Amino acid sequence: MSTVQDKVSSVHDVNIQKKNRRGFMLMIAIFVLPIILAKLALDGEWLATGVTNKGTLLSDELTLEKLGINNSDLAEQWLIIYNLPSNCAVGCQKTLEAVHNTYVALGKDMPRVTPVALYQSELSSAQYQQVSKSQWHLLATTAKAKEQIEGAQVLIVDPLGNVFMSHAVPSEIEKLPQFGKQILADMKKLLKYSKVG
Repeated sequence: MSTVQDKVSSVHDVNIQKKNRRGFMLMIAIFVLPIILAKLALDGEWLATGVTNKGTLLSDELTLEKLGINNSDLAEQWLIIYNLPSNCAVGCQKTLEAVHNTYVALGKDMPRVTPVALYQSELSSAQYQQVSKSQWHLLATTAKAKEQIEGAQVLIVDPLGNVFMSHAVPSEIEKLPQFGKQILADMKKLLKYSKVG
């Protein structure tokens, strides 16, 4: 009789142990599985990244002061700085036009932004007339700026004088409308969320 009870008792104990093991394994799976899936998703780039800006964020600190640009004339303004190539030919003039159109497309936010053209060599009278028709603020490129800025690009500067984003100017003129839209998208986002400037 006791052997039957012992057998029943041992079968019951085995069942309890199996249930406990299953419960323990289930609990581990509940906590570990999401971590493993998250790791796989990040490593495998299954999800879209949170980056929504079109330009390139600068990793090194860069300020107007480091570029040798006096900020007093441009104080508390967002700046779109176009670093002109040494020879402002057709592509350069079309880029000036595209960036200016971007500035105009800001609409009610235009007073918060100043477009700045950094020129390396004197503009011809025709080029100067074209630029002066628009709201460009013309500045000669300083020696410090020549050291810091490579090639033709558009820089975005916050009202505190921090240069934090760049847009490389495309070499093909056909890509300039898309280029302008990318700058516009970044500027609208910045102006929407910023209370400064």
